[in-house]
Amino acid sequence: MRALVAQRIRRTLRCQHTTPIIPKRKNAKHKPRFNRGLYRERNRIERLINRLKQFRRVATRYEKRAENYLAMLTIAAILIWLK
Repeated sequence: MRALVAQRIRRTLRCQHTTPIIPKRKNAKHKPRFNRGLYRERNRIERLINRLKQFRRVATRYEKRAENYLAMLTIAAILIWLK
């Protein structure tokens, strides 16, 4: 079942002219091309987003105005950088 869902997701991404950067399982019959460098970059971005969401004001988006939310994101990024 999982394999069918994954294939559907990959097909949808390709139809949108997006390159899927998701590795297949080791026991998969057909292994598509996989760009390890892009996968590492994607992983770094996902980890940064997760770290930013540890700040409650960013995760729940208390700030209604875009300028204020961007300011909170900037403060959170500075705090992460200083650690």
